[in-house]
Amino acid sequence: MPRERTYRAAVRIGRAGLRALRLRLEQTGVQHIPPTGPVILAATHVSYPDFLFVQGAAGPTGRLLRFMTRHDVWHVPVVARAMTRMRHVPVDREAPAGAYVMARRLLRGGEAVCAFPEAGISWSYTVRSLMPGVAALARETGAPVVPVALWGAQRVWSVGLPDERGRGPRPDLTRGRRVDVSFGEPLTIGPHEDLVAFTRRLGEVLTVQLEALQRLPHHVPAPGEHAPWYPAHLGGHAPTRVEAEPYDVVPRSAVRPTWGPRSPSRPDAVARRDVPPASRAGW
Repeated sequence: MPRERTYRAAVRIGRAGLRALRLRLEQTGVQHIPPTGPVILAATHVSYPDFLFVQGAAGPTGRLLRFMTRHDVWHVPVVARAMTRMRHVPVDREAPAGAYVMARRLLRGGEAVCAFPEAGISWSYTVRSLMPGVAALARETGAPVVPVALWGAQRVWSVGLPDERGRGPRPDLTRGRRVDVSFGEPLTIGPHEDLVAFTRRLGEVLTVQLEALQRLPHHVPAPGEHAPWYPAHLGGHAPTRVEAEPYDVVPRSAVRPTWGPRSPSRPDAVARRDVPPASRAGW
């Protein structure tokens, strides 16, 4: 189909980009993605190009994932046409019903849909508040939920404090980096199970998966290294969860964390009150 030719061409371009950067993409647990039938992938969000790494890691299954993506991507005409042909789902956080209906239709058609339930990149690199939409879709369609964690991509291009000109971080094209993607065992939700309870269970699972990747030796900062790309509770210099609150702007319907670190553990952690909230810093 023409739309799949578009997607496969995009995948080839993505692979070429990874080769140009000599970026090593490693995956574990890919066997947890069913080869056919509806499935929801619920992924952590640590960088802007996360979709590229998740699709690349899922490549051995032969499945093309339909990503739930920020709707403003469709504001660029050429990009909008390609995204539509690839059957990705535009998500307007102020009016998410349309995205829900479209994702439900895809799942009922046997597609693999990938959502980022954090609804944005976590500034603390911990699993932040989660939207209950994944739980709702799974409960209504019966699709299993495969939790996905990735790490290393944040060093390619992610969030960060603006410079003196008010510009956020730009892509880092350093060659030879490694990105790890972990696919967990599928989760299921019963027809009468509470959406909040399931979302909290998902948050706990994603936290365990993400921290397992963050603790891999090749991702741990060197002694004395300033590491704003590594979580504070593991010894890095990213904002703590408390410091990140002004930047982690999430909808009110999101389920607040009952998972992950409870308090700052870095001795030098201080609140950054001199920086405007993310909503005024180019998000």
